[in-house]
Amino acid sequence: MAKKLLLICVVLCLVASSLAFGGGLFARGGKAKVEEGALHIVIATDATWPPMEYVDEKTKEIVGFDIDLMAEIAKAGGFSYEFKNTAWDGIFAGLAAGKYDAVMSSVTITEERKKSMDFSNPYINAGQILVIQKEIKGVTTLDDLVGKTVGAQIGTTGSFEVEKIEGVELKTYDEIGLAFEDLVNGRIDAVCADTPVAADYALQSGAYKGKLKIVGEAFTNEFYGIAVQKGNSEVLQALNFGIEMVVGSSAYERVEKKWLR
Repeated sequence: MAKKLLLICVVLCLVASSLAFGGGLFARGGKAKVEEGALHIVIATDATWPPMEYVDEKTKEIVGFDIDLMAEIAKAGGFSYEFKNTAWDGIFAGLAAGKYDAVMSSVTITEERKKSMDFSNPYINAGQILVIQKEIKGVTTLDDLVGKTVGAQIGTTGSFEVEKIEGVELKTYDEIGLAFEDLVNGRIDAVCADTPVAADYALQSGAYKGKLKIVGEAFTNEFYGIAVQKGNSEVLQALNFGIEMVVGSSAYERVEKKWLR
């Protein structure tokens, strides 16, 4: 009888421990995976950042690197998800208010942002780089643009980097595409943007291909992560599990080749 009671106690403790782990998550190999169908994550994205996330003109669907990568992350992590197109200027306020569970929108992980939100493990390194008109020579760094005007999206890492260089005038835009439009038309001298965004506009866009070029090397190390409402460990653990399974895999390489190479 004593042995039976001991066995029952052990089983109850294991069940309690599993439930305490939270909301359908279970341990496997020291990592957290969602029990199939137990978790649905609503993800906000500002779908104006090709090739990372944007609205396809023909299908009207949100497409891009982040979108395809999340499909792989969710498959590996065992959770379902949906994207919610959200304007950048209010996207983090909406996360704090609980309008959605996460933000995946080319979000750079910074110490300042960590104060008000949690971040997943990084899923890509995308430093800032310069784009200029194709015929311009002698420009490889921001220092070469003293006395010139450089465009960047408002509130982004790119705009902060331009502000650091004395003598370079910063012009900010609500949407990065407007900066490239001004660059092509000669209204500004350069655009500072994340490397994937720069590659899309300078190398892939039908409107700008052959007119613009990327110069120099990326001058920041910036890691993109998925922002999660502060303290939401269930969502964070599920995302991290999926990211750890996907980054460095053949699935990741396929997504990268499709959108960034």
